[in-house]
Amino acid sequence: MPADLVLLSARLLDPGTGRFLPHTALAAEAGRISFLGDDRDARALAGPGTTVVDLRGAVITAGLTDGHLHPVSGAERTMGVDLSGCRDLDAVRTALARAARELAPGAWLRGWGLDPNAFGTAPVGTAALGPVLDGVPALVDLFDAHSALASERALELAGVDGPRTFEQGSEIVCDADGRPTGLLLEDAACELVESVAPRPTEAEVRARTAAVLAGMAASGLTGGHAMDANGDSLAVYAALEAEDALPLRLRIAPWCRPEADDAAVGELIRLQGTGGALWRVAGVKLFMDGTIDNGTAWLEAPDCHGESGHAHWPDPERYTRVIAALHRAGVPTATHAIGDAAVRHVLDSVEKAQTDGPDAVRHRVEHIETVPDDSVRRFAPLGIAASMQPTHCCEFTRADHTDNWSRRLGAERAGRAFRCRDLWEAGARVVLGSDWPIAPYPPLQVMAGARHRRPADLSLPPHGPGQALTALQALQGMTVNAAWAAGEEDRAGRPALGHRADLTVLADDPLRVPDTALADLPVVLTVVAGRVTHRAERL
Repeated sequence: MPADLVLLSARLLDPGTGRFLPHTALAAEAGRISFLGDDRDARALAGPGTTVVDLRGAVITAGLTDGHLHPVSGAERTMGVDLSGCRDLDAVRTALARAARELAPGAWLRGWGLDPNAFGTAPVGTAALGPVLDGVPALVDLFDAHSALASERALELAGVDGPRTFEQGSEIVCDADGRPTGLLLEDAACELVESVAPRPTEAEVRARTAAVLAGMAASGLTGGHAMDANGDSLAVYAALEAEDALPLRLRIAPWCRPEADDAAVGELIRLQGTGGALWRVAGVKLFMDGTIDNGTAWLEAPDCHGESGHAHWPDPERYTRVIAALHRAGVPTATHAIGDAAVRHVLDSVEKAQTDGPDAVRHRVEHIETVPDDSVRRFAPLGIAASMQPTHCCEFTRADHTDNWSRRLGAERAGRAFRCRDLWEAGARVVLGSDWPIAPYPPLQVMAGARHRRPADLSLPPHGPGQALTALQALQGMTVNAAWAAGEEDRAGRPALGHRADLTVLADDPLRVPDTALADLPVVLTVVAGRVTHRAERL
């Protein structure tokens, strides 16, 4: 039977070893790698319907997988004005004023990517934006997606006029007189305003998601671990796959919120394994804390503002019981844990669950922004993957500790930022990702950040250069380690016979390209399940 895909004149790089295979050609059939050998034998496998590509010496490696992203919710969130490039309040005001001028009367202004560092030492609130949003219903997401700024008009439309109590660690920030400042912390508070803001149509969300996923494929991504199934996300994936417009393989972990009762947890267990050919529910996402930048992380000692002293779960022991229930059911979990106390509680909870359940369940901790040595050493013995986003460190913190994140933590805790290398050397499986839309999704930029620990424009010195990964480690973090975290190392993560034909083809060897040039290395071909999802014009 003819192959579906034949790739010729290539160099095949095995990310497991960092060495090139002794082959120049590859063929795929029924979504799997069916042949590795020389060009002549590969050509003989081609039939009339086979896609044949001469790669002219380009490098084939296992498909790059983003270990943490939000495709559908991110697509919707980024439909507003992009503030991610605004470095100070003048730039923020200018961007918002421009967007406000283009609004129809009464229309909402949505924005995203606002960095709290733009406020300098001023409080994050709408007062700092001056009259730009006067009379305009506006909701602007801060870069971390755990907080938002709502204008006075938006708060009025939502009926928010003072503090509230929530079933999770959320807050409507108010001044000394009890009046909202516009800053909303965590989902429950943000949702009060989101619930009255206009939403895009299903068709608009689907079209935007398709465009985002196409961009991800063009950047070299073949897959991603999607850390939510909020709203109609699953229906969007199903619709895109039905339209043959799903260019990534997605592993999806729906959220379990603190207010979830036993029935809700049972429903999450029931959802496991559902999906299509390229998307599947496999795991559950939980939140142990919020973020350091907005004072909602869970630290063992409060930050320098006296904040970040509490868990996102009002009853952390309830989280422990939920982890145990999911573990017994064989469901892998991914827990957002940024602060040292949050990470410790997750490790404790998984360790407790492992005493009364199957051994093969692979759990993960997401983010791990600051942890002491004893926590670093616990990941490997517990078999817990460390899911890291090095570009968060590169883009939002600074080596001189003048950024908001570092100022809140103080020098000691800021000095142990994003300990990728320490976790790796302690034996943990480090999985790399972007957390898009929090940070850009191009995987080569993520890998470059892991290697040089500097912002993408290279404008600042490295933050914690001792925590940089090697070129091979960075590649493994988006290939073999991502496959291991998914329990798929026997069929993914390497260009091997019988493995999935999910492939990323690069113009040159990513292990030899300098750290500072890696992000610009051309992606010449992307393949998912033996189907070309991106092809550069040069081929």
